[in-house]
Order: sequence, then structure tokens, then C-alpha cells
Amino acid sequence: MIGAIKGMVAAIGMIVMTVAAPAAQTIEIMSTSGCGCCVAWARHLEKNGYVTKLKNLTMGDLWQRKMQVGLKQGLTSCHTGFIGGYVVEGHVPAREIARLLRERPDAIGLVVPDMPYGSPGMGEPGPDADPYKVLLLRRDGSTKVFASYP
Repeated sequence: MIGAIKGMVAAIGMIVMTVAAPAAQTIEIMSTSGCGCCVAWARHLEKNGYVTKLKNLTMGDLWQRKMQVGLKQGLTSCHTGFIGGYVVEGHVPAREIARLLRERPDAIGLVVPDMPYGSPGMGEPGPDADPYKVLLLRRDGSTKVFASYP
């Protein structure tokens, strides 16, 4: 009898943990085929609990999509992600995406322009890493520093 009760308690505990655990969020990533750093950034996100869906586009289609969502030259990188109603452009660290989704600012999304060395997907952070900023892209097209690295 005690063994049966312990088994039921354990089963209920597992059910509660499953229900209480947040579902992994999915980020759709648009890129061109053969871009290794885009795949490396997706792996960084997966290691941090996100589900990734990589979609390869032609360069022309990718640029058209970037412009449609409010990105402009000088604020772009090699891939564009979409999650929770936001755009995530470039090598944005997973922790900044989590902060964006937690704080829910009125914005288009986050941007790491270009491809700074040491950002997620672009080599290892360390003494040789390039300093870079994660920018919050506001709906009016202006930007604000959201985070700075290193």
C-alpha cells in the first residue's frame, strides 16, 4: 500500500513538473543556404532552450523580407529571426532575446549589425572578441542600446 502511494505521489509530481515547465519557444530563422555562422547561431539558441526553424531564401528574397519588417541598411546581418512578434537580426545573444520576450517593449525587435567576432555564432568570446552592441529597433526606425558586449 505504501509503495502504491509513493508511486502515485511520484507520478503526480512528474505531471505537475511537466505542466509547470514552460514550453520551448520557436524562432524562425531566415538565411541564405550555406551560411555556417547562421547555423552556429541557431545552435547557440538551441543550447539555450529555443527551438529553431531554419529557412533558406535567395539573397534577394531575404533582403526583401528584411526591408518589409522595418530593417534598413546599416542595421542588418546575415540572418533574420522571428519570435514572439519580434524581429531578431544578426548574432543576438540568447539572453537578450529572453529579456526582450520578458520585458515586451513596444519595438520591432533587436539588432546586432554586421557580424562581430565573438558574438554567438561568430567565434568564441574572449580577449580577441570585437566589442558590439545589441540595439533595440523602435517602431519609428530609431535605435537604443539594449546591451553591450563584452
